[in-house]
Amino acid sequence: MDGSNCGLSVMSGCFYLDHVGDVLLTRNQHGLSWKCLDSSDCEGTTCLGIGSWENTETEIKLSDIYAVEFDSYGLVHSPKSGLGHAKECFRKRLLTTQQMYRFTVHGFQTSPKEPCLWKLAAFTFGHMDLQTCQSWMDQLNYTLIKDVERPRNLLVFVHPKSGKASGLKIWETVSKIFIRAKVNTKVLVTERAGHAFDVMASIQNKELHSYDGIIAVGGDGFFNEVLNGYLLSRLKVPLPPSPSDSFTTVQSRGSSSVPESGDGVHESDQKEHFPLLHDSVQEVMNFRTVNGSCQGTEDPDHPFSGERPRFGLIPAGSTDAIVICTTGARDPVTSALHIILGRKLFLDAMQVVRWKTTPTSAIEPFIRYAASFAGYGFYGDVISESEKYRWMGPKRYDYVGTKVFLKHRSYEAEVMFEEAENAKASPLTRSKTWPFRSTTRSEKILCRAKCSVCSSKAEDGNSIRASCQEKTRWCRTRGRFLSIGAAVMSNRNERAPDGLVVDAHLSDGFLHLILIKDCSRPKYLWHLTELAKKGGEPLNFEFVEYHKTRAFTFTSIGEAESVWNLDGEIFEAHHLSAQVLRGLIPLFASGPEV
Repeated sequence: MDGSNCGLSVMSGCFYLDHVGDVLLTRNQHGLSWKCLDSSDCEGTTCLGIGSWENTETEIKLSDIYAVEFDSYGLVHSPKSGLGHAKECFRKRLLTTQQMYRFTVHGFQTSPKEPCLWKLAAFTFGHMDLQTCQSWMDQLNYTLIKDVERPRNLLVFVHPKSGKASGLKIWETVSKIFIRAKVNTKVLVTERAGHAFDVMASIQNKELHSYDGIIAVGGDGFFNEVLNGYLLSRLKVPLPPSPSDSFTTVQSRGSSSVPESGDGVHESDQKEHFPLLHDSVQEVMNFRTVNGSCQGTEDPDHPFSGERPRFGLIPAGSTDAIVICTTGARDPVTSALHIILGRKLFLDAMQVVRWKTTPTSAIEPFIRYAASFAGYGFYGDVISESEKYRWMGPKRYDYVGTKVFLKHRSYEAEVMFEEAENAKASPLTRSKTWPFRSTTRSEKILCRAKCSVCSSKAEDGNSIRASCQEKTRWCRTRGRFLSIGAAVMSNRNERAPDGLVVDAHLSDGFLHLILIKDCSRPKYLWHLTELAKKGGEPLNFEFVEYHKTRAFTFTSIGEAESVWNLDGEIFEAHHLSAQVLRGLIPLFASGPEV
């Protein structure tokens, strides 16, 4: 066989693979594959011809290769292990053929036990002919360059104090991978709170279009800052209805507290349904379409009129729920490879509008966006109190969380939510009956790479507004709550391995509203315990309400008030409304593997 045989889409040749031996290397439209050879298979070729200890075949997809480099002329190494005669053969030839021309293919590998964790892998192929190596390297690099999904220029924001103050160190580590992949990066290390927000808000669209993506090296809160800086000055969509506009004439009934006796638990008469909205509200809701598309509300001069820049997140925070949900691993190298290889998916986002800060303040809409979660009560108290203990690093959340749990505060509030027709519960199966627990549970479809649920609803990412044109029904619940949470995604993290809602999807067009009604400490502790374990059922309690919705409103009706936690950032609001924006955020990720 010749050193290189090239067809329209197939190349093959005999090479020496570093630390392995002689291989038959083949390139087709899908990738590279190689098969170890016996010495007799390489007679008459310019490769070393050293016998292999096993007949195996290995491959790497072109989509998994991030760089191909020429390594000039240098040493090749014998197999790490193998038959004695192979090693002896190598020693005999080493004096005359110890150096070769080499090129290295850089990619990644996974293991069956950790399919989401991508580890760097390098395969160095040697040949005695320089032109052969150069030809193979040029062909492979040409294929990588033709992949338009791969970024060439990136704007990178680094939070040096994020998490354990390791943001800069993490970037210094992964930046070498970007350099090897020939990805240009403009790096900005933030110097103060809000620095990234100000830069993103003021950057000219012409400069923004020169980048293929915007990367944040930090935690969920830092990603929120970068995202809001970009969206607030550019995105134009109708706001969700405010609480006062929608249902000022409706009086609530019942309480959301739960009796202490398990045998006495009944569904309280606390919800009311509103099949028709007021005319003023209906006008706002009519802007929103069945599949969530945004139509006719965008300025043609800003980036939303065309291809939106992708965002990327390299984890350096305290929780990193967004990275875990979108890549399956809390690993900077894995995230860097997702970015470099041009992986792409779309995330839902939540538009949150504060109408009033206090009961007596004037109505003045103030908008923020959340990519993962918004929480009130327990979640707001934890994030607010933890600001005093930043010097503790991520451990402050465990310490403050315990303090807030022991205080056991509850807050009076009224929550109204849109009941979507296509958000009906899945078929139910019976489960064991416990005091204070529901007797039914729904089958769960988890969000994974190439998720059918997400792809069926947001195939191109051009539809960014949720809710529907058909007349919707609104429900209201009023009472005392330990916490109110709205999840955009499952929010899996190290403290909650299944997340807040295990079957929440990245782009299903729904918010997952979780209302924890006032109950005793032991019951709430039981809920938190279920949340913290794999396979737990934290929503399967009588004092927990769970609703899939496209929009909701919130009004504080008590003297004591908490704050909202938006992706780890504090947000004060007395009156608040929120809606999901489907597929708003293009992200460098491919979703977690099974």
